[in-house]
Amino acid sequence: MNNVQEFSMKKALLQLTAVIAGMFMVILDSTVVNVAMNSLTKDMHSTITTMSWTITGYTLAVAAVIPLAGWLMDHFGAKQVFIITIVLFTLGSLLCSFAATPNQLILYRVIQGLGGGMVAPIGMAMVFRIAPPNKMGALMGMLGIPMLLGPALGPLVAGYFVEYQTWHWIFLINVPVGILGVLLAFKFLPKFDTKPVPKLDILGIILAPIAFSMLAYGVSESSNGWDNSNTIIGLIVGGVSLILFIIVELRHPHPIMELKVFKSKGFTLGTITTWLMQIALFGMFLIIPLYLQTIKHYTPLETGLVIFPQAIASGIMMPISGRLYDKFGARPLSIVGLAIVTGTLVTLSNISVDSSKVFFILCQISMGIGMGTSMMGLNTHVLQSAPRELMNRVTPLTSAAQQVMVSFATAGMVSFLTSRAKHYMGTINNPADIQARLEATVNSFGDTFLLAAGIAVLGWLIAWTLKRPKIQSAADDENNRASEAMMAGH
Repeated sequence: MNNVQEFSMKKALLQLTAVIAGMFMVILDSTVVNVAMNSLTKDMHSTITTMSWTITGYTLAVAAVIPLAGWLMDHFGAKQVFIITIVLFTLGSLLCSFAATPNQLILYRVIQGLGGGMVAPIGMAMVFRIAPPNKMGALMGMLGIPMLLGPALGPLVAGYFVEYQTWHWIFLINVPVGILGVLLAFKFLPKFDTKPVPKLDILGIILAPIAFSMLAYGVSESSNGWDNSNTIIGLIVGGVSLILFIIVELRHPHPIMELKVFKSKGFTLGTITTWLMQIALFGMFLIIPLYLQTIKHYTPLETGLVIFPQAIASGIMMPISGRLYDKFGARPLSIVGLAIVTGTLVTLSNISVDSSKVFFILCQISMGIGMGTSMMGLNTHVLQSAPRELMNRVTPLTSAAQQVMVSFATAGMVSFLTSRAKHYMGTINNPADIQARLEATVNSFGDTFLLAAGIAVLGWLIAWTLKRPKIQSAADDENNRASEAMMAGH
């Protein structure tokens, strides 16, 4: 109880600012390269196939290190590891800005990913330990702002630099932000207890990076076809590794990822709902800019400006939904938010060649409201449904799963879009009819939006089953720590 009584919102906000600085930088960087791809290809006299490895390499590095975050936090402390990851990401960003060849840029992006992959799970774990249970929704709602602002702001920032400056700045801008994040972390973040593990999970440490990175690789390669050899190899190796990893983790007394947390019905249902929402939403983060640039012929900066209202709407709703979560829990927020998201996607499925810029902006605002209402409530529900003493292991688990789900969403939506485009093109009587070909392409986008809406509906249905998790008090935390100490003594 003392922790709750002594809780200072001002102090917590300063600590939260340190976490947000690091997370925002990493999340923003996750989408900037997509917009700059053409400029990178031309400037380095390379090909799209080669330059796409700047994205794939980063994704693989992120997927590989996320599972290690919990083990590193337990052994070295969350604050120390958080600072090291920001330094590594910032160094990788600086190197990327000076890259002169495709191979150099790919290597430096891998360095970025090795640092950036652990920032989000560590940041969320720290905020969960900083905040008392009765303020969890409010603080997690504020933490959610960079998580939704970043992907939406990325195209806008990249579009400006690509059009009016140079692509080097999309990486160089991370350096001052990274330095600020390190300084804030040193000054405001508290030291967290380490928790030595008696028996090291060697197999888990080996299998987890292989499983998640190979699954991410296989899915990313599926844009070239699901029968592509790289896709098949990646999915087989990743799938077998994942099965072995699950078996090892369930049998190990001190697993690197605590999969037994799925025994909690609230955690499992909340996680599945979150996955479905992420597949519907993050697939759209790629499809909507693609439509605006290929069909409407918007410039990268124009595309970013159309998408930006989504970020504003999400940013406004996040703190509001966080406070509402503390009062009402995740179910009403998820039901309302996912209903808005579904309605928006259904509306987008009716797009036409003549759909106006205002139409897309209004849809982005609506999408942002739905995301801001439901996203962080679901994330907080998932974390509160897990034992607090397992938090260092739960946040890497949820982050790693999210990375794979986002990869599946992006590749799956692109594959579906391509297949529908081929279908509609095959119905055209005159292949030379430009207007007919354009309408066929628009129809394929409409079908893709409708697919995303169907996935969101599944999430909406499961959201009705969510029950508010039992809030674990500070006294419970002390009892858990005492039990852990007794177990360690034996």
